[in-house]
Amino acid sequence: MATYTPINEELKTIIKKELGAGSIVIDPETIATCASDTSQFQFSPELVVRAQNVHDIQTLMRLANLHRFPVTPRGGGSGLAGGCLPTHGGVVLLMDGLNRIIEIDRKNLIMRVEPGAISQEVRKAADRAGLFYPPDPAGMDQSTIGGNAATDAGGPACVKYGTTRDYILGLEAVLPNGEQIATGVETRKGVVGYDLTNLLVGSEGTLGIITSLILKLIPKPAAAKTMMAVFENMVSAMNAVAAIMGEGYLPSAIEFLDHRCIKLIGDMLPFSLAHPKPSVLIIEVDGPRRQVDEDMQAIIDITRKQSAIETRMAHTDEEREKIWSVRRAVSLRIHDYARIYIPEDIAVPITAIAELVEALPVYEEKYAFEVFAFGHAGDGNIHLNITTQDLGKETLAWQGTQALLKLALRLQGTISGEHGIGLAKRDYISMELPAASIDLQKRIKALFDPNQVLNPGKIFP
Repeated sequence: MATYTPINEELKTIIKKELGAGSIVIDPETIATCASDTSQFQFSPELVVRAQNVHDIQTLMRLANLHRFPVTPRGGGSGLAGGCLPTHGGVVLLMDGLNRIIEIDRKNLIMRVEPGAISQEVRKAADRAGLFYPPDPAGMDQSTIGGNAATDAGGPACVKYGTTRDYILGLEAVLPNGEQIATGVETRKGVVGYDLTNLLVGSEGTLGIITSLILKLIPKPAAAKTMMAVFENMVSAMNAVAAIMGEGYLPSAIEFLDHRCIKLIGDMLPFSLAHPKPSVLIIEVDGPRRQVDEDMQAIIDITRKQSAIETRMAHTDEEREKIWSVRRAVSLRIHDYARIYIPEDIAVPITAIAELVEALPVYEEKYAFEVFAFGHAGDGNIHLNITTQDLGKETLAWQGTQALLKLALRLQGTISGEHGIGLAKRDYISMELPAASIDLQKRIKALFDPNQVLNPGKIFP
């Protein structure tokens, strides 16, 4: 375990002199915000710095190595795993000052962007250029593109289009020693040397600080259609997902909400549900207009064959947005509802989803908690939100959480589909990865960051 130097007044003066007074954050509200994200963890920074340019980042990292203090990069603070929290104090480095969309090259279908750009603005910029940037992680109005890259964020569109890493051709990053490197290419193919781009993407800010990105764009789909299908239970809904995929259809999104989620957001639904434990699929199809019409009708027919009790098509952009607003509201409603809230994001093979959800009542009874299940049914990424109103049963809830992670692994799944490891799952990583793999990854971290000054305390126990 590394030993760090406290950020005393002398060290603050040095940092202020080297970076300039304008880089030091003094607003109490901003400083307080840096102590938390959307996880249950809280760690206060000793100092908050806002990078004005790449040189600021390089200077700070060189000072961190010289004086041995930790630096924790922070994007939008929307993560669920505690990855941007200063577990060892030190400096929180805000990246929101580097937020330019530098260039959109329509001919080569690429975008150059700084890491602090808000994800939603990146997507909108591509759309204004008549192009499409598919990744759509939750909280796009808050999360940054650099944070998405650091965690390889997913979202509903993953089922068809893949995750953030599939759209990063290259990047620039400042290493823990302050050196800047450029990785990757501006072409669709490139196999020269080790793939450092994909090593840095998903490394949760532990190997380098991303300072710019080259994003791959694709042609904008001509049309999109969205519908909701209601089932009497979640197993029927998951069987419908398997049937849709088994028939060769690939929607751009297949999201599901279980009966507990439906109960919380029922007032937002465009129709009433009389069934006691209904589950809902939200399905979207995009592509050429005629193909979209044909595929959506075929998918509706499949859901009805799989015992859908109601289907509802969105005929306007307003209706489509209303359907998606239901899905986006779920996490917040659960968070507000529960006194103890443990958000998990396991992923299992599509064929195992029904078995997973069918087992949930057994775990609820054994561990005395409620599980709100929703997420990306099309790629098996299930958000299991473990909740209890009894503060005295928090330990039992965590025991049950670990048991559900073991269930996901038994079903040939993974303990994290998109949130990352951060703090939340660092003690569980050995459940999935063998000791040799963890040891190799620790050695990679040590090679990049021998003084352990960049985002320490994350990923590894």
